[in-house]
Amino acid sequence: MVVAHPDDELLGVGGSMHRLIKEFGCIVNVIILGEGITSRSDLRDRELWKKELEIHQANILKAKEAIGFHSVKTYDFPDNRFDTVALLDIVKVVEQEKKNTAAQVIFTHHGGDLNVDHQRTFEAVITACRPMENEPVRTIITFETPSGTEWRASTDPRHFIPNMFLQISEEDLQAKVKGMEAYEFEKRAYPHPRSPLALKILAQRWGVAVGCEYAEAFAIIRSIA
Repeated sequence: MVVAHPDDELLGVGGSMHRLIKEFGCIVNVIILGEGITSRSDLRDRELWKKELEIHQANILKAKEAIGFHSVKTYDFPDNRFDTVALLDIVKVVEQEKKNTAAQVIFTHHGGDLNVDHQRTFEAVITACRPMENEPVRTIITFETPSGTEWRASTDPRHFIPNMFLQISEEDLQAKVKGMEAYEFEKRAYPHPRSPLALKILAQRWGVAVGCEYAEAFAIIRSIA
């Protein structure tokens, strides 16, 4: 899984990853490209946010334990400023991690999200996994990120249109919520989309759409059998 920020690995896909790990024994490695904090200042000053960045790193590990990820690797691309970085620099990271993890399936952000870091992450994954001969990544799947995907303007054509759904259980949902609540700087109270109740409502919404209690929604970008 390749995501832009700490907490993105939970918001759209946490319940499904918990199920895939616990029920099917899938190996799930998470790559977090951005540091996720410094955009809250007018200028990027890592020293100003040093304490919060350290807490953020500890929270990442708590979230990892809640879901059961096998590994989490973090990078330091500037929060909400991925558009100031050469796309090639991000692509090179994805290419290297693709080799390190021997990934065959990659989950990442929907390319039409409001958040520019999500957009650039999607572009980097698509570029790093060009369908050339001997490309090991056979499947690319995107997910929605609450408070990023649904905030796109209603007139924008790049809306998230899922074509794959994974049913999740109450246990999977609670693992997702527990992991999200570990993020001290990201969790919010209802009706914010990142609140526990909102995450449950979203899972119910997709469950209703496909005839089960809870589900998470995805869009298959490419899958080669």
